[in-house]
Amino acid sequence: MMISLLGTIAANTASGSMLVQQAIVRTINSWPWYVVRGSGLIAAVCLVFLILSGIGFITGHTFKFLEPITAWASHKALGIVLAISVALHIIGLLFDHFVPFNLINVLVPWSSNYKPVSIFGMNMGSLYVSLGVLAFYMIALITIYSLLWIDKKPYSWKLTHLLSYLVFLFVFVHALYLGTDLAGGILRLIWIAIGIGVSIAIIIRLWRAKTI
Repeated sequence: MMISLLGTIAANTASGSMLVQQAIVRTINSWPWYVVRGSGLIAAVCLVFLILSGIGFITGHTFKFLEPITAWASHKALGIVLAISVALHIIGLLFDHFVPFNLINVLVPWSSNYKPVSIFGMNMGSLYVSLGVLAFYMIALITIYSLLWIDKKPYSWKLTHLLSYLVFLFVFVHALYLGTDLAGGILRLIWIAIGIGVSIAIIIRLWRAKTI
């Protein structure tokens, strides 16, 4: 009886040890995917709040929730977090073993063959990936201008900030068709609803500024 019990305990211990080892190996092999997934979600959330808070600066709605200094500081912090998240998103792709991306693929639009797109019979190549690459460059430009030249080159800063609306469009499509968590279900519907809401806010903002 005792020998049988000890054997069962040993078997359970060995089985548990095997499961732990498998979990460790899986985590080591999968960490880039989690980095890509998590950083992408963080970047998307930051971008949404950046767009809405930026529009709120113009309409004054942001200052109903935050003091001006706090609002501007929060906006700047969100921009920095967005830039860092995008950088982590790209770095994670370089180490991901399940999706074939190299340095050229993540820096040069239409250099990747991942999920090619055909629209009305026209081959658009890696359109969704390329939109993410283009958004990366625009985010980098906006961030640099905001940190270094907001006071020295206010007009140029304003023009580059208008690119943020195009960034949102590119990121929205990029995430909608490539995002793992947005492939279906309630999260996809939420993302579409957010896209519609932000788009309406952008149109109202541009209309008020007589940009359109």
